[in-house]
Amino acid sequence: MAGITLAEIATKLGAELRGDGAVSIESIAGTNQAGQGDITFLSSSKYRKHLAECQASAVILKEADLPYFDGNALVMNDPYLGYARVAQLLDTTPAAASEIAPSAFVADDVVLGEGVAIGHNAVIESGAKIGDHAQIGPGCFVGKNAEIGARTKIWANVSIYHNVVLGSDCLVQSGTVIGADGFGYANDKGEWVKIPQLGTVRIGSRVEIGACTTIDRGALEDTIIEDNVIIDNQMQIAHNVQIGYGTAMAGGTIVAGSTKIGKYCIIGGASVLNGHIEIADGVTITGMGMVMRSIEEKGMYSSGIPLQPNKEWRKTAARTMKIDEMNKRLKAVEKKLDENS
Repeated sequence: MAGITLAEIATKLGAELRGDGAVSIESIAGTNQAGQGDITFLSSSKYRKHLAECQASAVILKEADLPYFDGNALVMNDPYLGYARVAQLLDTTPAAASEIAPSAFVADDVVLGEGVAIGHNAVIESGAKIGDHAQIGPGCFVGKNAEIGARTKIWANVSIYHNVVLGSDCLVQSGTVIGADGFGYANDKGEWVKIPQLGTVRIGSRVEIGACTTIDRGALEDTIIEDNVIIDNQMQIAHNVQIGYGTAMAGGTIVAGSTKIGKYCIIGGASVLNGHIEIADGVTITGMGMVMRSIEEKGMYSSGIPLQPNKEWRKTAARTMKIDEMNKRLKAVEKKLDENS
């Protein structure tokens, strides 16, 4: 893309400009790799030692770090947020689709908004509604009566089942499946009897969903994801789960059925959440957390055993297996002490 002046960037970011506002910025790079035409950022003062050798045309930094850099600068309280905003301005990611491809199948009664783009070999089934300027990538499937909001971008080979509702300004990465059947079965003397999943998935606006993630439809009620949620790659969101506004979930996490996650939660990668529990607003679960019970108060929660050398881990595991025996012995000692006191 064509360059943008540093003054224009400062205006769009609401940053304080120090230096030459006419300098042209063409791309963004790391502090050590940046050169002429690049802008970079410094979000942590512990890396300010790199500023003396930085060759970038401009740096986004805090006021406290300004004396350590004598070049062009944009001063912000949160340089990392500035980096995110600049990355959006300089984004060169192509469209998922740029027109309605001749090989795409679009049912006669599909409602298409203005400027909709549909890639090659995509299938849009009867009754679907696609909002203005939405992009549906090659090989996607949009089922009967599904709704895709305005400006939502869906990358290649995404499957969106019947009746699923996806809001505006969403982003769905390749390989994701939204609205597949939840894991619902009854058992008749050893034979599994499938329970049809009659709910759907309702996703709000400004939701981002990573690659190869699955979000199951509800059994009776709907699976619900509220606005401004980000969901990483390769995750499993089971039937009837609810995820509150502004929650962020890292890759590999599994959420079992009917769990309700509050607003502004942060869930670390490879975490596992049991079914039919509730997570309060503002909860942070660190990576590989195993959540077996409801969490009723906001705060940070962790579980699991950190990595150890194998010999030490074997000792830890052996001792863990003896916890019940140790507990019984401790109670016996306490009982004797009580009798002798």
